[in-house]
Amino acid sequence: MSPAAPTSAIVADTSSGCHHLRIDGYSSLKALPSGRRFSSRSFTVGGRRWRIDYYPNGRRHNCRGHVSVYLVLDEDAAAAEEVTAWFRFSLAVNRWFSFLGKAKPRTSPARKFGGAAKRKSRGFPRFVKCQLLEKSKHLNRDSFTVRCEVVVINGVRHEGRAKKPSPKVVSVPPSDLNQHLGGLLLTGKGADVVFEAGGETFAAHRCVLAARSPVFSVEPFGSMKEGSSTSDLVRIHDMEPQVFRALLCFVYTDSLPEMKTEEEPEMKKEEAPKMNNEQEEPEMEKEDENIMCQHLLVAANRYNMDRLKLVCEDKLCKYIDVGTAANMLALAEAHHCHVLKGACFDFLRSAANLIPVVANDGFEHLRVACPSLVKELFAMHSPPLAQ
Repeated sequence: MSPAAPTSAIVADTSSGCHHLRIDGYSSLKALPSGRRFSSRSFTVGGRRWRIDYYPNGRRHNCRGHVSVYLVLDEDAAAAEEVTAWFRFSLAVNRWFSFLGKAKPRTSPARKFGGAAKRKSRGFPRFVKCQLLEKSKHLNRDSFTVRCEVVVINGVRHEGRAKKPSPKVVSVPPSDLNQHLGGLLLTGKGADVVFEAGGETFAAHRCVLAARSPVFSVEPFGSMKEGSSTSDLVRIHDMEPQVFRALLCFVYTDSLPEMKTEEEPEMKKEEAPKMNNEQEEPEMEKEDENIMCQHLLVAANRYNMDRLKLVCEDKLCKYIDVGTAANMLALAEAHHCHVLKGACFDFLRSAANLIPVVANDGFEHLRVACPSLVKELFAMHSPPLAQ
């Protein structure tokens, strides 16, 4: 065997982070003259303070008609030590439907900020053309989000040593506990309790249910009693089968199944009808997930599953609009969802949103069910709107 060759390495010590800057009221801001700047809140990466400068109509006159974005070292450039960093700007995409459009990420090579460089800001004067942005799926309800990734190079070190035979390394795969428990639910192997919801039956395991939900742990649901036969059914009232199925999926795997309608089974691509409107299918899926999350939030509250409740609350905050705001607010009030309630109030703080919501049927239910909430809602507006 030939002797091992010496090796050396150059290792960069880096720190990384990212910041999202959401732009609301895009159409109003783009009418401002070139050079008008708006800044994000400061954020920290690599122990240094940064911000994003946003120019809705270009940083300079020759960039008019473009969005300009710059990464700024938010410290005194003369006093600050020089720092080297590279960064990338991109348009953030929706969490559920990644419409990439034609807008591409823009990446800068490593640049120096502050200190001897004396430069506090570096970026892209022609990040994206306004016309292109307006035609893309990134702009939604006059709003879009800029994502900035920053990597600070703290230093570089050299490593060198004679190459030694590589030790045996055990490759440990990621945990697959959720897959095994999910398979247990799917096969029903060893099940010792059966539920019925909406005419469908579900085999499950007492010990798993009791470990995940304090309600299942303490309530003697008929055949949940020790020693009962699986021929006895635990009937779940006021819950659709697809909702209870999703609840069990979360109990066993700590995650939600993919959202799809029960009435329409998944079709093969060649069998799927063509849509006249490109937005029709995603909007349908969005509505289905919104409704499913509302039902699941109620179920999570019923079985005292706090993490599932928070997961649903987080998803529902993204579906607040004129058609859903009243029902969302009533749901949040009934089940003590403070974040969802706050998000609804933020949306309805604008009279342009509140007026059409008041005209919806859902608002009449809100008025009857939660009169104090409606009073609080109108109290936000000055002068108050007529009820």
